[in-house]
Amino acid sequence: MNIIEIIIISISLAMDAFAVAICKGLSMKKNYKNSIIIAIYFGIFQAIMPLIGCFFGNFLYGIEKIDHLIALILLSIIGIGMILESKDNKELDDKIDIKTMVFLSIATSIDALLVGVTFSFLDVNIILPVILIGIITFFISFIGALIGSKVGVKYGNKAILVGGILLIMMGIKIFIEHTT
Repeated sequence: MNIIEIIIISISLAMDAFAVAICKGLSMKKNYKNSIIIAIYFGIFQAIMPLIGCFFGNFLYGIEKIDHLIALILLSIIGIGMILESKDNKELDDKIDIKTMVFLSIATSIDALLVGVTFSFLDVNIILPVILIGIITFFISFIGALIGSKVGVKYGNKAILVGGILLIMMGIKIFIEHTT
């Protein structure tokens, strides 16, 4: 596998983290520190999951049969939480707690776990992909969080509501694509 293929895979894996980073950014004021924190979580988890997948490749055979269901459940839970949050008329909350970020990071990196399983089947040297996946996801997530924070400040709860609906729709889309 060449570096161009690894970069394309890295960008593809980062897209769900980008979408969730935008949604998370909606609930905070424009804040570079929080955007960096979001990006660090997503970058680390996106890098670790292929490593885990590669290591446990032989044990995880068959998980692709339910990965779409896991993604649907996790994204729906996040989306419902955002919809409920949008009904509150409180100030935007820019706190980023460990529990929330770990949950979001796992939800967005399940596909990276499966890519790691694929890497193990193809005997890919995992070091370069892990580094590139982590770095690319970091930068893409950082940009997503900044975009979300800019939109969130302007449109507030309405943007959070739309973000929640979009996450649920993304989960349904993933589920339908894998079941047909």
